[in-house]
Amino acid sequence: MEEIEGTLQQVVYYNPENGYSVFRIILEDETEITAVGYFPPLSPGEVIRLCGTWEINNRYGRQFRATSFQPLLPSSTRGIERFLSSSLVRGIGPVLAKRIVRHFGSQTIEVISSQPEKLLSVEGIGPVKLKEVIRSWEENQRLRDLIIFLQEHGISTSLATRVYRHYGDQAFSVLRSNPYQLCLDVWGIGFRTADQMALKLGLDPSSLERVGAFILYFLAKESEQGHLYCLRPQLVAATAQELGVNEERVEAGLARLIQERRVIVETTAGGEAIYLPFLHRAEEVIVRGIIRLASTPLLMPKAEVETAIKAVEEELHLVFSTEQRMAIEQALQQKILVITGGPGTGKTTLIRAIVELYRHWGKRVLLAAPTGRAAKRLSEATGQEAKTIHRLLEYNPKEERFKRYEKQPLSGEVLIIDEFSMVDALLMEALVRAIPQGMRLILVGDKDQLPSVGPGNLLRDLIDSQRVKVVRLSQIFRQARDSLIVLNAHRIQQGLALIWPRRGEPEADFLFIPQEEEEKVFELVLKMACERLPRQLRLSALSPQLQVITPMYRGLCGVDNLNRELQQRLNPRGQGIRIGQHEFRVGDKVMQLRNNYNKEVFNGDIGLVVAINPESWQVAVDYDGRLVIYEKDELAEITLAYAISVHKSQGNEYQGVVLPLLVQHYIMLQRNLFYTALTRARKLCVVIGSFRALHIAIKNNSPVKRNGLLKEKLQNRLETCL
Repeated sequence: MEEIEGTLQQVVYYNPENGYSVFRIILEDETEITAVGYFPPLSPGEVIRLCGTWEINNRYGRQFRATSFQPLLPSSTRGIERFLSSSLVRGIGPVLAKRIVRHFGSQTIEVISSQPEKLLSVEGIGPVKLKEVIRSWEENQRLRDLIIFLQEHGISTSLATRVYRHYGDQAFSVLRSNPYQLCLDVWGIGFRTADQMALKLGLDPSSLERVGAFILYFLAKESEQGHLYCLRPQLVAATAQELGVNEERVEAGLARLIQERRVIVETTAGGEAIYLPFLHRAEEVIVRGIIRLASTPLLMPKAEVETAIKAVEEELHLVFSTEQRMAIEQALQQKILVITGGPGTGKTTLIRAIVELYRHWGKRVLLAAPTGRAAKRLSEATGQEAKTIHRLLEYNPKEERFKRYEKQPLSGEVLIIDEFSMVDALLMEALVRAIPQGMRLILVGDKDQLPSVGPGNLLRDLIDSQRVKVVRLSQIFRQARDSLIVLNAHRIQQGLALIWPRRGEPEADFLFIPQEEEEKVFELVLKMACERLPRQLRLSALSPQLQVITPMYRGLCGVDNLNRELQQRLNPRGQGIRIGQHEFRVGDKVMQLRNNYNKEVFNGDIGLVVAINPESWQVAVDYDGRLVIYEKDELAEITLAYAISVHKSQGNEYQGVVLPLLVQHYIMLQRNLFYTALTRARKLCVVIGSFRALHIAIKNNSPVKRNGLLKEKLQNRLETCL
C-alpha cells in the first residue's frame, strides 16, 4: 500500500449510484496521474490523500487504485484559489476566489472556517453573500462527514446527499437511532440498504424493530404496485421469509405496530386488511367526501333542459347523439357523474358542451386534469383555462400541503376532471377535501386504460360500486370511424382481431408489420423511429411528438436498450455527462421518474435537455416551456425517454408511436396494456412483432387486481345509486 497527495484536476467519470470515479490528479511535484476508486462527489481544486496501489490497465495504462481517501484542505495559494473556484462553495466564482486569496493568502481557509466575518473586507462580499458562503461552507463540511460515514456502510454518495437533503443536521441522529427510517423517508434507499447498515451497527436480526421496519417497508412497496392494503397472511408470510424469522415473531412485530397505530387493521370478507395509516385515511376521506356531496340538495337550472341543449348545438355547430344528450342531461341532474368511453366517442366534445351549458346558466366551471399535457389539451379543446389538479388545489411545496382544503375550498359550481383514470387515491383525497358541499363533480375517463400509477383504481371502483351515476359512451363518430387506431382500440376491448389497412391506403393511421425475430424487430423499430415516422409526419426525429413505447424494460427491444441505441443514432454528439450507465446530452428526451412537488414535475412528465454544466453537474430540462434545473444528486430522478414503458405513457398523446410486440414480452402481453399503448397515438401507430404476441395481448383480459375497499365501502354506506 502506498500514500499519495495531490490536487484534483479533472473528474473524468463519476457514478453516483456507487461512487466509482476516475480522476486526473496533479501531485505535489506537478506530475499528473489517473486515480480510480470509490469516492464521494469531489470537485476540481480539492486536495486529497489517497491510500492504495499502482496498477497497469490494459486499456488506460498506469493508474492508482485507491482503497481509502482523506480530504485535505489546500495549503498553497494556487490550490486554495482553485478550490474556492470550484462549484463546491456556492456564491464564490473564479473572480471572487482570486480576490479572496489575494486578500488573505495562505490564511484563507482558516479565515473562512473560524472568522468568516472578515470576508466582508473583500470587494464584492456583502452581508447577503457572506451568509450564502457560510451556509454553503458548513453544509459542505457536514455533508462530507456524512458521506464518509455512509460509504463505510455501503450507501452511495448520491443517496448520501439525498439523506442529508432530507434530514439536514439531524441526519446522524436519525442514522444512529433508527437506520430503517431511511428506507421509509428517502426515495431510492431500500430496506436491504438500511438493514445492512442497522446490522453493522449491531441491531439484533430478530428484533421487533427490524420486523416492524420491514412490515412498513413492504406495505410501502405494495402501494407502489397500486395496493391500498395487504392481507395479513400474505404480509406475515412475506416478512418471515425475507427476514429469516418465524411467523410468531412477525406477529409480535405486527401487534406492536397496530398498538402504536403505525398500521391500521380492517376486517374484510377476505380476511384482515393491513393499511398504512395515510392510505387508510385517504380511502376513508374519499368515501366520506362522496357521501357528503351526495347528501347535499341539488340546484336545478331554471331553463328548460332540451331548449338549452339545442342552443349549445347551434353554438358549437354540432348534433349530439342520444348518448351525448343523456350525458348532458345527467350533468345537470347529478351531483356526481362519471362519463366513460373509448377513443372517438366524443368525451372531449361533451366537456365542451357541458362547459357551454353552465356558462349560459351563469355558473362557473372549473377544469382540471392530472398532468400538464392533459390539462393543456383540455384547455385547447374548450377554450377555457384548465389546470393540473395540483395547481387547482394550489400545492405549496415549502409547506408540503395544498392550500385548498375544507376550510379554504374551491370556488365554483361545477368541477370537471378529465383523464380521471390517472388519478390515484392520495390525489383524490386532496381533491374531495377541497370540493365545497354545493359543487357538482363530473369525472371523465376511459375505464379500459391502465389504472393510475399511484395506489388505487378509482375510476373502475366508482363504476363497479353502482353507487355513482355512470354514462357509458360507445358510439364512434363518423370522423373517428375513418381511423384504424380508433376502430382497432374498440376491437381490442371486444377481444376481436384487428383491421389492417387495405392495399393502396398509404395514409392509414395504423400499421402492423409482422416479424418473428427479435433482432429484426429491433432494427425495424430503430428505422421507423429515426427515419419513416419523422418523414411521414414531417417532424424532427427528436420531436416529443414521436415516441417508442414498449411493454418491457429488459431485452433487446426493452426500454433500456432502445434508449441507448436511439440516443446514439439521434443525438450522438451532444455535450453531456455520464451518470452510472446513462449519459445525458444536450438535446436528449428525458422523463421524470417520481413526483417532485418542489419542482412541480411529476412521474411520467417528458422534457428536453437544453443545457448541461459539466463542472457543477447541473442539467436544465425544458418541460413544455418551463425550465427545471436538476442538481447532481437529483439526476437519478430523470431517465432517457426516447423509449418509454406503456405505464409511463399514460395521459400523454403523440403524433406517432412505434410499438414492438414480441412473445418475449409474454408477462406484459395484456389487453388493457396494448389498448393503452395503441391509444397514445393520434396520427400514426406502427406495431412491429409477431402475430402470436398480438393474439395473446388481445385475448389476455385478466383484470388488474388492486387491493382496496372503496367499492365495498360505497356499497355498504350508500343504499342507492346517486
